[in-house]
Amino acid sequence: MRTAEIKRKTKETDIEVFVKLDGEGKVSVNTGIGFFDHILTALGVHSGIDMDVECTGDLYVDGHHTVEDVGICLGKAFAEALGDKAGIARYGSAFVPMDEALAFCSLDISGRPFLAFNAEFHDDRIGQYDTCLTEEFFRAFAFNSGITLHIREEYGKNDHHIAEAMYKAVAHALKDAVKITGTGVLSTKGVL
Repeated sequence: MRTAEIKRKTKETDIEVFVKLDGEGKVSVNTGIGFFDHILTALGVHSGIDMDVECTGDLYVDGHHTVEDVGICLGKAFAEALGDKAGIARYGSAFVPMDEALAFCSLDISGRPFLAFNAEFHDDRIGQYDTCLTEEFFRAFAFNSGITLHIREEYGKNDHHIAEAMYKAVAHALKDAVKITGTGVLSTKGVL
């Protein structure tokens, strides 16, 4: 069973994360940032990956440490749950619309972390969530999971819709990429 649990405690955050790649999209998230909980829930539900995320962070400072550190922990959990990556499809891509907004994601579970992120938000915040933290979350996730991750806002006006479409595009790309489609590692090198 492809599962992992990560616990990480620093002076800024105390986090416990559990993921089950072959789940049903059952999600429990509590970070103290309502919109972040909302889009992490969408990430789990739309990817079909079970996720439990509990985070106590220094929100009296701002949301940066909470969002980035959750990205670190989720990334580490994904990497551990994937193991040697034998049999996975490896690649996934998705366009996801949300009302007037459209987002695109393409990813490669390559072992070579990279983030290409292209989005422009119109406001600084969505509720208590700083829009600039969208890129920070995905950078932390990509670099700790070993995923090459490309995310692009095609267009949009409402920041809630833009951010949510991006998280859902990543979710659908992940859903395709983690599927078991063979037995060996999909690489000419023989390892990922």
